[in-house]
Amino acid sequence: MDNIKNKVHEFAKIAKECPDNLQEKCFELLLSNYLLEISRPKLGNSDENTIEKRSTNSNEETHSESKQDNIQEKDLHVKVKQFMKKESVSIEQISQIFYLENGILKPLYDDLKTTKASESQLRIALLESLKNAIQIGSFHFNGEDVRKETVQRKCYDPANFATYFKYNKTMFDNFKTYDKNNPNISLSSEGKSRLAEIIKTLQ
Repeated sequence: MDNIKNKVHEFAKIAKECPDNLQEKCFELLLSNYLLEISRPKLGNSDENTIEKRSTNSNEETHSESKQDNIQEKDLHVKVKQFMKKESVSIEQISQIFYLENGILKPLYDDLKTTKASESQLRIALLESLKNAIQIGSFHFNGEDVRKETVQRKCYDPANFATYFKYNKTMFDNFKTYDKNNPNISLSSEGKSRLAEIIKTLQ
């Protein structure tokens, strides 16, 4: 209370220095500003701890929202299990290629371990077919999805995109020529064997 009285006297002295017609207004402004300032709650330790705890909980919730898991045999289609048995591919090797995030299959590999555009395109196509096979049991890929990924990985050769598929036609089932209007291509037995080699190369 004494502190407020001292402030009132201080503001009165300051107001007297103003012109007569402004003294009252000046005093009111100084007093109202001071009262507003002292009425604001100050953060104590408990308040700071509460804010910090809220921030921590928020971070934990963000991390918990993104659930990442290794692929297990129960996640694989029976046709993929047959492929693995025939080509001697282990579940550990598959888990080095893809992982599950919130139930969605995502790639783990960043490096395709080749500098050739034609080989990069082939590896992207065969790995895309593996992704589809894990989910629905069909070893096929969409050529336009492959095109998009080659662009993203900066290995796209627009002049030879269709030609690279033709060069590797033995990898594909009943393949003659690439048609972007009918881009779904299935793997042949040779293509599946080549896929197994790529899986092992990317470990």
